[in-house]
This record gives sequence, structure tokens and C-alpha cells, in this order.
Amino acid sequence: MQVDAIGPEGAFADSGAPEHAISQNVVAQVNRLADAARAAGMPVIWVVHYETASHADTKQNAEIFKGIVEADSLVKDTPGAALVPGCEPQDADLIVEKQRMSAFAGTSLDAKLRGLGVEKIVISGAWTNFSVEGTARQGADIGYEVVVVTDGTVTMNDEWQNVALNYALTTIAERLSVDEVIEAIGA
Repeated sequence: MQVDAIGPEGAFADSGAPEHAISQNVVAQVNRLADAARAAGMPVIWVVHYETASHADTKQNAEIFKGIVEADSLVKDTPGAALVPGCEPQDADLIVEKQRMSAFAGTSLDAKLRGLGVEKIVISGAWTNFSVEGTARQGADIGYEVVVVTDGTVTMNDEWQNVALNYALTTIAERLSVDEVIEAIGA
């Protein structure tokens, strides 16, 4: 949910992601979900992709990582790395920093979740076919039940969204709408 990823002024503005974010109403949906989770006493964790200014520590083993470096994007403490307006963490929310597609790869996320006693994770955010899918896959691999929020995720266009949600994730995660998640948690 960072400016460079889905913001109209971000590094990847020409990807189609800003338009898809608007068509998905993803900022409002993510906020509805976060508010409901807080109301139900569930932890809310914001995962942000942060690069160093030099990108010297970024392994460019895949096109996605090469693209991040070439665009000089997601550099910590820059406007592009900020969460998009409307996605402001609350005081009790947690922040996890990452540099790979999965929110689990090389981060403290698993330790935080296990410390909180979490067995089921609910994933929303950007980009459905990269970070969301990667996190869902790794989460399932390490033992979590996974829910991906269908209308609380965004990517470059409806086609990529459909492929991620209705093909790639069909045997990995339960796919629910924001309303279905809110109903299930009783908020």
C-alpha cells in the first residue's frame, strides 16, 4: 500500500496499479478491514518494502527486484516509500519491514505472529500477484491458515488480479471479501 507501488505519483504509476487501486477502492477496503480487526481485538500488521538509498543490499535475481532498483523506488524515508494517504497505522498496529516479495522472507513477521498466538492470517494489500501471493504461499508453507481478501488487494489490472485470486491461490488460501471477513470476525 505504498506510494511507489500504487500511488499516481509513484515509481510504478505507469503500471496500471493506481487505476486498479481506484477501481478496487482498495484504500477504503483495507481501512474497513483494519478497523474491524482492531475492533475485534485482532492485531493489525502493516508490511512495508523498504530499500536502502544505494540499493546495494538488494539481490537482483529476478526482474521484479531489478525493476525496483532501476526505478530507484521504495527507498526508506522517501515519499515513494510512504504508505498511500488513507493508510495510516494506528498506535497499536505493528510494522514489519521487508525487501523481498513475501512478508515472511527475512523478516520478523513469523516471530511476531507466533508470539501473538496467531494461527490464521488475513492478507490484503498490493500487489496481489507478487507480494500478496508470495506471502500467502510462504504463510501456508510454514503452517498458517491463510485468507486473502479479494476486494482488499490490488495489482496492475483485472486480468492479473483474476489470475492471482482465481488460479494461483485457489489451493493456497481461502479467498473472502472484506464484508465476509468482517462478518466472520464478528466486528
